[in-house]
Amino acid sequence: MIDLHTHFLHGIDDGASSLTESLNLARFAVKDGIRACAVTPHIHHGRYHNAKSSIALHVKAFKQALATASIPLDVHIGAEVRIGYEAFEQVLKGEVPFLGQVNGCHILLLELPHDQVPVGTLQFVNKLLELNIRPLIAHPERNKGILADPERVRPLVDAGCWLQVTAGSITGDFGEAARKLAHQLLDNDMVYVVASDAHNLTSRPPCLSRARATVAQKWDESLAQLLFSTRPARILGLPPSGS
Repeated sequence: MIDLHTHFLHGIDDGASSLTESLNLARFAVKDGIRACAVTPHIHHGRYHNAKSSIALHVKAFKQALATASIPLDVHIGAEVRIGYEAFEQVLKGEVPFLGQVNGCHILLLELPHDQVPVGTLQFVNKLLELNIRPLIAHPERNKGILADPERVRPLVDAGCWLQVTAGSITGDFGEAARKLAHQLLDNDMVYVVASDAHNLTSRPPCLSRARATVAQKWDESLAQLLFSTRPARILGLPPSGS
């Protein structure tokens, strides 16, 4: 499996707090069956002042630590970008790392505020698409505005956004409302990839296997392969082999 949304890098956002925790998260991921991941620290104006250059230094150090500890996890750079004017300016300046490219289009992990879909979100998305950047919307099933009205996500998908649902939402770890919406999005074939959004080993571990088993059982194995391996591999530019 491949995990496109993780907070393994320590000390730069609300994810891992130490290198030891970072390595333990990586060990957990490998044990769960994850062979590759994107590390996606928050880029959030006024809260987490990360940028492509600084994230790249942390990724380099993390890869070295993984090699020293003999942890076989293939790590790729990324970021979870909070929607906003400042973020758009960073994109224009080349200060935001993309997850990869698909058909020549850059893939950007985009986060909405947890409590709403802001006015102007569709216009923001359209500006990114005009720049040949496809937003991958992080955890829409946990957004309070979308939970209140699931149809609010449809214009974003129709515009060209992809949706990344959290594995824990599928298995009920974020409550019944998020589980129900995650399953509804799966029923409607609106989920492009599933990722862990791992932050720690206690409440937010890098676990994909349980959700993958649920998808394979309730829907089918071919969909599970698409969501947890084939599509994430395509985004990162990796061979699609394996689960």
